[in-house]
Amino acid sequence: MYKEKLKKINDYEWILPKTVRKEMKVDGKLIANKAIYDAMDDGAIQQLSNVCCLPGVIEPVIALPDAHFGYGLPMGAVAAFDAEQGVISSGLCGFDINCGINSIRTNLTYNEVKDKLKELVPALFNAVPCGVGSKGKLRLQSNELDEVLVNGCEWAVEKGYGVKEDLKHIEENGKMDGADPSKVSDLAKKRGCPQLGTLGAGNHFLEIQKVSDIYDEEKAKEMGIKDKDQVLIMLHCGSRGFGHQVASDYLKIQEKAVQKYNIWLPDRQLACAPANSQEGQDYFAAMKCAVNYSFTNRLVMTQWIRETFEKVFGKSWESMDMHTVYGICHNVVKLEEHTVNGEKKKLFVHRKGATRSFPGQPVLLAGSMGTASYILKGTDIAMQKSFGSSAHGAGRAMSRHGALRQFRGNEIQRELAEKGIVSKATSPKSLAEEAPKAYKDVESVIDSVHGSGISLKVVRMEPIGVMKG
Repeated sequence: MYKEKLKKINDYEWILPKTVRKEMKVDGKLIANKAIYDAMDDGAIQQLSNVCCLPGVIEPVIALPDAHFGYGLPMGAVAAFDAEQGVISSGLCGFDINCGINSIRTNLTYNEVKDKLKELVPALFNAVPCGVGSKGKLRLQSNELDEVLVNGCEWAVEKGYGVKEDLKHIEENGKMDGADPSKVSDLAKKRGCPQLGTLGAGNHFLEIQKVSDIYDEEKAKEMGIKDKDQVLIMLHCGSRGFGHQVASDYLKIQEKAVQKYNIWLPDRQLACAPANSQEGQDYFAAMKCAVNYSFTNRLVMTQWIRETFEKVFGKSWESMDMHTVYGICHNVVKLEEHTVNGEKKKLFVHRKGATRSFPGQPVLLAGSMGTASYILKGTDIAMQKSFGSSAHGAGRAMSRHGALRQFRGNEIQRELAEKGIVSKATSPKSLAEEAPKAYKDVESVIDSVHGSGISLKVVRMEPIGVMKG
């Protein structure tokens, strides 16, 4: 049992000492309050210990409060590796590369929107293609897809999807430099061409929210959020079949690299390659293509959301102040500079189901369907404790199969309606899979990140309209 080896440092931090097993090179760390710790499954902590064994790993490997058992590394974790001696891993990044969130504000109030929800939610459902294997309204040729992969949101703005102002409020300004489409397989491109501008399925959603609490008025005002009951929109999706294929392709390549470079793995799902190897750098360049695809995917849909609001409310999106609050990514590898033992070092930081929490930067944390979501701000403490990272959402407490066994989509829809939430999904199954009770308590997750100081509460939002793939 690994969980019982965790040692409490304070009310929000627990250390897994490297003495727990001889192969561990560094300590692991769990950021969690008592309630999250009590519910944490042992398998996730064992996975954390496995990553502590990898070459060039930097202390500590961190499980965030939304952590749950995942592929190789828990979903909701951060692992950093020395840029020279360490590794880059497709599995440690995740299959849905740059799954992430856009938050869009409006100057509309709940009173102005509530009576329109039954018109607005179906209109958004028609405007934004969603569901498993869904195809977009865009028809890209392969050469045009390459432009998306290299230029990201700059391509979108050039084509009339979004405006330059959006780019200032997206991580990496909506484009990671160094993306190389020649490192991406034809199959990935074939999957990516028809899916740009689609929401997909699973935990991806489009949500209309009202502000319920403002904790930091100055920071909220900076983001254009001034009042309780102000209406915001949250869009959560990723790189679709394109990113999944990139991840799958490079897992196979890195499985071979493990043998080639004689890397010992405690779990074959941790396939990786030396950071400075061809296999490592090729993956990094291909991953950036998927990151840029995903940023673009969200911005295209952001523009369709704006156009839908224009039709329903009969005024321009600019007059409704429908600007991007912020856009962030999860499931990503970044080359960053961090202070390690008093010395500045270049590290490949793998955030899997985790988000950046750099000082002052907005941190978007999604709740489960039917529960609150938050906007927080990054801190200097996060730079010291978590490589500038925070949790990305509530985190699953139950598998999708478990949720399907326990919940019925029609009942979930009725329960949401009783709370005044209008919902629409491609099928009752997708509502059942994403039932609020299939997730951890978001308030405990927030208490953990706020209490530990890795990100601080700014605004709390409650859902009023939900659209699921």
